[in-house]
Amino acid sequence: MKQSQFEQHHQDAWQQFSQRLDALERSRRRHEAGDSFTQAYRQICQHLALAQERGYSSHLVEPLQQLAMRGHQQLYRHRSQFAAQLLAFVLADFPRLVRAEWRLVTLALVLFFGSLIVMGLLVYGYPDLIYSVVSPAQVSEMESMYDPAARRIGQAAERASSTDWLMFGYYIMHNIGIAFQTFASGLLFGLGSLFFLFFNGLMIGAVAGHLTDVGFGQTFWPFVVGHGAFELTAIALAGAAGLKLGWALLAPGPMRRGEALRIAAKTSVRLIGGVMLFLLIAAFIEAYWSSMTWPQPTTKYLVGAALWALVASYLLFAGRTAHAPD
Repeated sequence: MKQSQFEQHHQDAWQQFSQRLDALERSRRRHEAGDSFTQAYRQICQHLALAQERGYSSHLVEPLQQLAMRGHQQLYRHRSQFAAQLLAFVLADFPRLVRAEWRLVTLALVLFFGSLIVMGLLVYGYPDLIYSVVSPAQVSEMESMYDPAARRIGQAAERASSTDWLMFGYYIMHNIGIAFQTFASGLLFGLGSLFFLFFNGLMIGAVAGHLTDVGFGQTFWPFVVGHGAFELTAIALAGAAGLKLGWALLAPGPMRRGEALRIAAKTSVRLIGGVMLFLLIAAFIEAYWSSMTWPQPTTKYLVGAALWALVASYLLFAGRTAHAPD
């Protein structure tokens, strides 16, 4: 079925559902979701799934996504406590949103991890290339952080005596700074997000290649393999959220740029909410597990592989329920 026929066939149902949502959202009283509303909500979710499967334009898919999200909120309004909302976001809404934006997410992942891998291999093969992106002082600091003789792996000398709790806070602030920079720069028509994805990939890849070349890979790789699953994925997702803003400015379609940006920002902000969760988990793992020297490298590799598999499975499969198919 062509998109125009699909829209014409279901436009009245969407309009009625939207009007019903408007009435529910204006009401300050809590209402139990009736059977008719539940049926209408499931129909909206089905239409959204069909639109995505058939590759209809974003001008149709995004309004349907908004209707589905608003419907989900009203359906579970009677249990709208913060904990319930957070649980719903973590278990279903966030991974579903990542999959809905798979094109931008794929672009961000390829750019970030592609530049990381290529630069790592280049620096490993041509060691002096490290100084084209990292200063000698930074190289020296990295070497001291991952020296096998260090008491705490992955910590600079001035922070070597810090407690796990202080390091946990430091990692959170540092990682959030990188993610926010990558996200917010998307307002420069997406160019800022593209740049920081590429730049961060180059930096991390250069450090990885250099430390492996000088023989510190035995400490560096066991350290990063665990928390990297959440941290590196979060940086890429922050870039995708920024690209969402940039694309709204570049290709607003029939809408004005301000309106297109407002709609895109609703999705981007929700993506960043999931990014913050990933960075929180990454900081906890980095502070309380990655920096420990007593586990054997094999143990850390096994834990790291399990965490990477967990992240991939979560983003690919979580939230695929009968109430919200994608």
